[in-house]
Amino acid sequence: MSANHEQQRTQKAPSRHGVVALICGVLVAGMVGLSFAAVPLYRLYCQVTGYQGTTQRAAKGSDVVLDRIVKVHFDANVAADLPWTFKPVQSSLEVKVGENTLAFYRATNNSNKPIVGSAVFNVTPDAVGPHFNKVQCFCFTEQRLEPGQTVDMPVSFFVDPAFVTDEETKDLSELTLSYSFYPVKTPKKVEGQASVATRGKGG
Repeated sequence: MSANHEQQRTQKAPSRHGVVALICGVLVAGMVGLSFAAVPLYRLYCQVTGYQGTTQRAAKGSDVVLDRIVKVHFDANVAADLPWTFKPVQSSLEVKVGENTLAFYRATNNSNKPIVGSAVFNVTPDAVGPHFNKVQCFCFTEQRLEPGQTVDMPVSFFVDPAFVTDEETKDLSELTLSYSFYPVKTPKKVEGQASVATRGKGG
């Protein structure tokens, strides 16, 4: 009986080792998959919650406008390895809460080759994020600028009326919309640009 028991135990051992190896492999694969999913999931979380000043994307403009005025400041930044000039056309606008507003940013490619850039964005104070809605924005797509080309890029937005009842924002009178442009190393196929005006090379 002892010999038979030892033989059965020896035969089962490889099977157990195989199961353990399989479980470890699944865990490793799962961790790798989660690491790749972390960035888009985090981005989705920010977009839904407005975390860290991430603005919202609206399917249409607002149909409720309040008398409350908010001053919106515009900020622009460019990564060190992107040879563009990028700045807001207007430094600030005073808008009514719920008012559909159009603002512009201007970008110039200062290099001698075509470059594709992509803009990231946020609004401060962070608590404004859930209430700042973009209907259209150049930041939704990659932007390709030819050598020396200058374009005016629009952003259509409104401040949601819930801004005036939120405990964290109801006393605010100013906010800042900020964009930072980065070069795109592997551009997607660009069908068109969000820009509405091309000012010509060096213009």
